Amino acid sequence: MATQVDSMFRARLGARREKLEQALEAAPDRAYLAGLIGEVDAALARLDQGSFGLCETCNDPIEEERLIADPLIRFCLDHLTPIQQQALQQDLELAAGIQSALLPKPLRQHHGWNAAYHYEAAGPVSGDYCDLVAGDHGNFYFMLGDVSGKGVAASMLMAHLHAVFRTLIGVRLPLGRMVEQASRVFCESTLASQFATLICGKASPEGSVEICNAGHLPPLVVSGTTIRTLNTSGLPLGMFCSEEFPVEQFRLSRGDQLILFTDGIPETRDPAGRELGTQALIELAAQSPGLSLDDRLRSFVDRAASCRGRAPLEDDISMLVVERTG
Repeated sequence: MATQVDSMFRARLGARREKLEQALEAAPDRAYLAGLIGEVDAALARLDQGSFGLCETCNDPIEEERLIADPLIRFCLDHLTPIQQQALQQDLELAAGIQSALLPKPLRQHHGWNAAYHYEAAGPVSGDYCDLVAGDHGNFYFMLGDVSGKGVAASMLMAHLHAVFRTLIGVRLPLGRMVEQASRVFCESTLASQFATLICGKASPEGSVEICNAGHLPPLVVSGTTIRTLNTSGLPLGMFCSEEFPVEQFRLSRGDQLILFTDGIPETRDPAGRELGTQALIELAAQSPGLSLDDRLRSFVDRAASCRGRAPLEDDISMLVVERTG
């Protein structure tokens, strides 16, 4: 695996060097281009020497997400200069602003449906993915996912998924085919170690729902005090460039809710190290029938917060509730 990842970094660095040479040929007076070529060559030399990805000060591995975002970096976070630390902080603030702008507005009374979400990052940016998109003929699409990795690199992949699905929805493909295409694009444009778990759904004005689960936690269907899980699932998105994803179809009645969440909620740990678990969330939903969307979101988030006590978030927390109102 290390050899494969190194070859991918080598290919990316080679492509960057080729672009820099072309730019320098067109503008030979731009000295900074020659400097960038020198940095690329130095990174390629580190690959040859086996020191690529190691901090030049302490020789410890550089944070993976930072290396993916910028293969030219040479120092871990602990050994950045004050100027580099300030630049990194500005980058994080910019990434957080972009990510916040990508989050959807809740859909209220959309042809017999309501949808609301909770999105909470453990750090400045999140690797969770959430979107709500109105489609044609009164349909709407909902997506919730979790990208592998953390930090800026994961947030960039989240933005990538956002763009891919928004584009494919406009093409009006069947749901399973759309997820297959998204997986192929994601696989061909990311490193081999990068993938995403994802649920993509489509709700119609008549009350029917299609769900495609790409390796994500099973969603819950709440109908009064009856709770059932939708266990149909495929492989994570982008794990292989050729994948097929099963689609489950069902119908919701008025007042029924569909609950999706990322693993940051059930994997919340209490001070003794015990996980909250999905079963606790199922029991919570069964004990509180008839909750509104906002109250349903709050009950799950508060349960996770109560479990971890005063400890900070260890993982991003995202949750999406879709309710049939028509």
